[in-house]
Amino acid sequence: MIKFTLNSLVFATLLLGINLLGFGAIPVLRHEISMPAPHTHYFQVKTSVDLSQRLWNKPYVDFKMAAWTPGSYLIREFARNVESLTTVKNGTTVPVEKINKNTWRVYLTKGQKQVSISYDVYAFELSVRTSFLDDTHGYINPASVLLYVNEFSQQAQSVQINPYKSFQKISTALKQTAAQTYEAKNLDELIDSPIEIGNHQVFEFKVGNIPHQIAFYGPAKVDTTKFIADVKKMCEEAARVIGQHPCDHYLFIIHNLQKGSGGLEHLYSTTCQVARTAYETENGYHGILGLLSHEYFHLWNVKRIRPKALGPFDYEIENYTHNLWLSEGMTSYYGALILQRSGQTNTDAYLKGVADEITSVENTPGNKVESAASASWDAWIKYYRPNENSRNSTVSYYSKGSVLGTVLNLWIIKHSQGKANLDDVFRYLYQNYYLKQQRGFTDAELENAFSSVAGTSAKTIFQQLVYGTMKPDYANLLHEVGYEWTDANLGKTTPYVGFTVTAGKISTVLKGSTAYDHGLNVGDEVLKVNAETFESVDKTLKDKQVGDTILFTVRRDGLERTLAIPVGKSNLAAYKISSMTNLTESQKALRMKWLGKIN
Repeated sequence: MIKFTLNSLVFATLLLGINLLGFGAIPVLRHEISMPAPHTHYFQVKTSVDLSQRLWNKPYVDFKMAAWTPGSYLIREFARNVESLTTVKNGTTVPVEKINKNTWRVYLTKGQKQVSISYDVYAFELSVRTSFLDDTHGYINPASVLLYVNEFSQQAQSVQINPYKSFQKISTALKQTAAQTYEAKNLDELIDSPIEIGNHQVFEFKVGNIPHQIAFYGPAKVDTTKFIADVKKMCEEAARVIGQHPCDHYLFIIHNLQKGSGGLEHLYSTTCQVARTAYETENGYHGILGLLSHEYFHLWNVKRIRPKALGPFDYEIENYTHNLWLSEGMTSYYGALILQRSGQTNTDAYLKGVADEITSVENTPGNKVESAASASWDAWIKYYRPNENSRNSTVSYYSKGSVLGTVLNLWIIKHSQGKANLDDVFRYLYQNYYLKQQRGFTDAELENAFSSVAGTSAKTIFQQLVYGTMKPDYANLLHEVGYEWTDANLGKTTPYVGFTVTAGKISTVLKGSTAYDHGLNVGDEVLKVNAETFESVDKTLKDKQVGDTILFTVRRDGLERTLAIPVGKSNLAAYKISSMTNLTESQKALRMKWLGKIN
């Protein structure tokens, strides 16, 4: 374990290859962030704009707060946490005019070349998408703390951090230019660079010659030597997918909490939140590695290999794309695949995970309603705002995209006769759009990438599986690599009514079930079953046969009513993937291309 304090910032910056004597152009926007009373959860911010560096012909400057942050596709209205925004005119502090939900206008005096505004930001939501401050640490997601000026979005910006007196460390992927001062080349880089401030541990390792750090907040019982070695091994395997690393440094920010799960990718870093006890169990520890693997692969997929809509960003409105199934879902696919390739997940466990993911998607009624492309486009209004009918009407672009990762990888391997796989699609996109053209790809260009790599047109399979809701031919695709595809529930006659109960009330009613067809509603309080006290759905069905009728007495809107619900036959699948015996040489070769191993 390597300690990293403010007194060793010079060493750290030299390690990262940062020039302390200067970085890029003189910043047009300068932000200063203080936290004198962290227990109140307020960051104090001062933002200054230098108008002398360009011709400014407006009588005012508009300062804006982002409405969302990249990687989390929901309008979050960060401006709601901004308070007491003021500026100084003629030596007097005056309020600033707010002209819409996220814009403050400062009128200029004749010849004015410098503008400074001060404001407070309430930060008490500890998630990877927001900012947080208390007496143990501060976490800054810049989208939710720093104002910006549209006209200067492509100009350099600096951030000076004034930590609370007992906070000794600052961790961020931003380039350091002076003590406690950091710089971004433009607004996108600034917003994409979270900052951790406090007394966290810092671990260091290298992937190739590239310095990596882990900012480790919160207590956790973990073998740090093993953990760092495992994270390093994962990173090295992830870098092999594209074969080229895009960074000269990288930072993991890990928050160890009582309850925590999830991560958010950034250009040179990620923030992940995990349960502090998860390190103590095999499944929990493996789950943490899986989360880090997912977020790390985002370095390539979405941060560089990206749909055209996802950068440069408009931070005030929705940025629509049909391809979150690729940007997020296939990152989930690779998150698991990378651990399998590195040997950190054994093949049987990996295949079980693949089968379970497919089972979950195929058992979701919304999978037959919403395509992967539609789920991606509607992320802004559906994914982060689920309701009681979401499973009937939508599908997760994470889960669906992960399934498409399996399917399209097998499709490429089959049609290229083992000469290519999904890695080659990502290499194609990386080389042709990120490196050569320095832009994102269009829908048509994405489809063309699959066609080019597979050596056959991807038009039909995209129409069927990406833009349509057709069920993939799992059995035939898996047969190509020597695996059998079976449904453990096939032939079973399992009684089923199709609803779940939470705390005595119906929480879901699945489309196509007898409960759905015969009128049970979410929110109904289940009182009795055939005049007996209701205990659970499983106990109710224990002695029932398909075709029986059950009388459910429920309370709805304060009134009791009884509904007759026939017992149906469960149509839920339980898929399994198992190796065939006596594999052909072709199956062995194609399996190697799919998994990287024969077993």
